[in-house]
Amino acid sequence: MRYSRVLLKLSGEALAGERGVGFDFERIGFFADQIVEVASLGVQLGMVIGGGNLVRGTQLSQRGMDRVSADYMGMLGTVINALALQDVLEKKGLDTRVMTAIRMEELAEPYIRRRALRHFEKGRTVIFAAGTGNPYFSTDTAAVLRAIQMKADVIIKATSVDGVYSADPKKDPSATRYESISYRDVMLGDLKVMDQTAITLCRENGLPLVVLNLHHPGAITRAVRGEREGTLVS
Repeated sequence: MRYSRVLLKLSGEALAGERGVGFDFERIGFFADQIVEVASLGVQLGMVIGGGNLVRGTQLSQRGMDRVSADYMGMLGTVINALALQDVLEKKGLDTRVMTAIRMEELAEPYIRRRALRHFEKGRTVIFAAGTGNPYFSTDTAAVLRAIQMKADVIIKATSVDGVYSADPKKDPSATRYESISYRDVMLGDLKVMDQTAITLCRENGLPLVVLNLHHPGAITRAVRGEREGTLVS
């Protein structure tokens, strides 16, 4: 394996499938199979999941809700998603732990860095939920922060497109896909790979990012092996 410790970032919308909201358990099962495949290779795997299939704090705040309250609602959405994915993964035989940045011991473990590292050492997959625990920060930023704290070798952002493009390929058919690109060019081109805070953290800590299409079977495994898959941002 090229990468032995990986932080996987999933969008909440991915769990909803074509419905756009809620859960599509057939689609979640497909994602879980890929995650189990990667874990079976001996890769230490952490995950951060968004909450967009349930609630988006930014959208609620745009409609007049207090931004802090809206962001906390979004964090709770990520916990619900983490518990749903954990259930599916454990039914497939994968030992997992959910750790939350907001304490809720009846549901999951509180995030403690050393405990998370110990879970990795014991071969458990860890799902980090509730973002950073602070409003005004996205789950992209939370993913980068956890990757840095866990000393991950790479972040894999699994999306609905097969890499980074010069424009939105769903809106602009002439958009060009990059096989590799620098963080500086991502920031200058405002390419929307992640928010600027997350990109800056990656750049300052020399953390590589692979953007790939989660709907392609085996895409995550190929990326972990170091094969050409999606776009490498470094």
